[in-house]
Amino acid sequence: MENKIEQAKELKRDCDNLMNEIKKLIIGQDEVIKKLIISIISNGHCLLIGVPGLAKTLLVNTISQALDLSYQRIQFTPDLMPSDIIGSEILNSNREFSYLKGPIFANIILADEINRTPPKTQSALLEAMQERSITVGGNEYKLPKPFFVLATQNPIEQEGTYPLPEAQLDRFMFSINLEYPKIKDEIEIVRSTTSLKNVKINPIISAESIIRYQKLILSAPVNDNVLNYAVNLAAKTRPNTEMAGDFTNNYINWGAGPRASQFLIMAAKAHALIEGKYSPDIEDVKAVAGSILQHRIIKNYKAEAENISTEDIINRLMNDKC
Repeated sequence: MENKIEQAKELKRDCDNLMNEIKKLIIGQDEVIKKLIISIISNGHCLLIGVPGLAKTLLVNTISQALDLSYQRIQFTPDLMPSDIIGSEILNSNREFSYLKGPIFANIILADEINRTPPKTQSALLEAMQERSITVGGNEYKLPKPFFVLATQNPIEQEGTYPLPEAQLDRFMFSINLEYPKIKDEIEIVRSTTSLKNVKINPIISAESIIRYQKLILSAPVNDNVLNYAVNLAAKTRPNTEMAGDFTNNYINWGAGPRASQFLIMAAKAHALIEGKYSPDIEDVKAVAGSILQHRIIKNYKAEAENISTEDIINRLMNDKC
C-alpha cells in the first residue's frame, strides 16, 4: 500500500511538471491540456474539435516532445488509402512479400482532420485504437506501447467531409472542444510567437513511466457510490430504458453505451490522482463527464428545435433533474 501511495505522489508530481512544460508553448488551454494528460495516463484516445488556428497540431506535437515518445502526423485527405496508414506488403528483390510498416507504428498518432477522408480509410484506425494491433495479409502486428490516437476535426467547412461513424467515435475517450483564447491569452500568444523567443520542450515522462501509471490507475480503488453514480449517469442517457426519465425520452434519440461507463471511472481515477487524491469521488466523475458523454449522445429533432445543447442535457442529467 505504501508503494502505491508513493507512486501516486510521483504521478501527481510528473503530471504537474508535464503541464507546466506544455504551457511554455500552449497558452490558455489548461483544461484541454489536463484532459489530454488524463486520457494518456488512462490509455485512452482523444478527439480535438476546433476551428483552424487554435494550435491543435502544435499541442499534440508539444505533448509528444514532453513525453519523449515517437510521433507521427497523418494528414487525412479524400485520396488517403488504408495502406497509407497501416502499411502494406511489397514484393522485395528476392521475389518474396515483406511487410512495409506504415506511420501507425508510433506512440502518438496525430490524425489531422480525420473527417476529411472516406469511411474505408477512417476504419483503418478502428482495430488499432481498440486492439492496439493491426492485421495485414492475415498476420497480426502489435503496435508500440504506449499507443494513443489524438485526432483533430474542423467543425466548419463541412462540405466534402465524412462524419465519423458512431462505432469509431465510441473509441475516443474524450471529445474536447477548443474555444477561442481569452484576449489576455491571445496577447501573450502573439507576443511569444512574433519574437525571437526560442522555447525548448524537455522530456518529462518516459514511456515506461506512462505504462506504470496506467497500471496504477487500474489498481486505484473506487467506492461503490462513485461506481453507481457513473454507471447510472451513462444509463440515464439511454431513452426508453429503466433509468431513463421523461427528459431523456423527450430529447435523446440514442445514449451512451457501456464503454462510456468504463471511461467515466477510468478518467475519474486519473483526475483524482492528478488532484492529489487516492480514490475518486463523484466530483471527479462530473469533472470528466462532459467530454466523455458529448459525442455519445444523439439528440432528437425536438432538442434541436428547442435549442437544447448536448452540454445542457449532460448538466441536467448530472444534477439528476430529469
